[in-house]
Amino acid sequence: MYPGITEMTGRPKIYNDDDILRKAQQLFWEKGYTATSTEEVLTAMGIGRGSFYLAFEGGKKELFEKVLRRYHKESYEKFEAAVRSSDRPVEQIREFFRRIVRADLKTHQQGCFVGNTVMEMALMEPALEKEAILILKRTEALFAEIIKKAQISGQLQNKKNPKILARHLITLWNGLNITRRMHPDNKALEELIEMQLEILK
Repeated sequence: MYPGITEMTGRPKIYNDDDILRKAQQLFWEKGYTATSTEEVLTAMGIGRGSFYLAFEGGKKELFEKVLRRYHKESYEKFEAAVRSSDRPVEQIREFFRRIVRADLKTHQQGCFVGNTVMEMALMEPALEKEAILILKRTEALFAEIIKKAQISGQLQNKKNPKILARHLITLWNGLNITRRMHPDNKALEELIEMQLEILK
């Protein structure tokens, strides 16, 4: 569970319908929370207003909370599973960044859903901002755990403080998701990423 996000009982099935939440997420990701109207959400999800408010009594804000939680579960748990099952977990961190260079123009222009949320919600919806920050901090903590174990095992020669290295990586991630909007060129992004990943040697 994350602060401010709670499961509720007695809701229609659509409350937990992954396909519908995915459609809503894509819309929020493309336009942002503020610019997305409730009517656009209803159209994207393919449901009526009555069904929507029966499923999401808090309206668009509650839907966004649910979408953010779904995104966290899907992205973080997938990454964590890859790390836990790998005998070279540092390589999973490298892959975390390298996947950027396989993205298309539209994805580059969208940036990071979580990072976008932090920026947009800072002055408007502090609770949603905190939810997004929690996701980034959880990822940062996993980076630090991986780095520390790799240092101990000898897989990583860089002996700087794992927490500082992990924070550097999160800073890199946040920055890249702005830079990829400025320079949506995969070759240029690849060169930049590989240069930054030199710290993981």
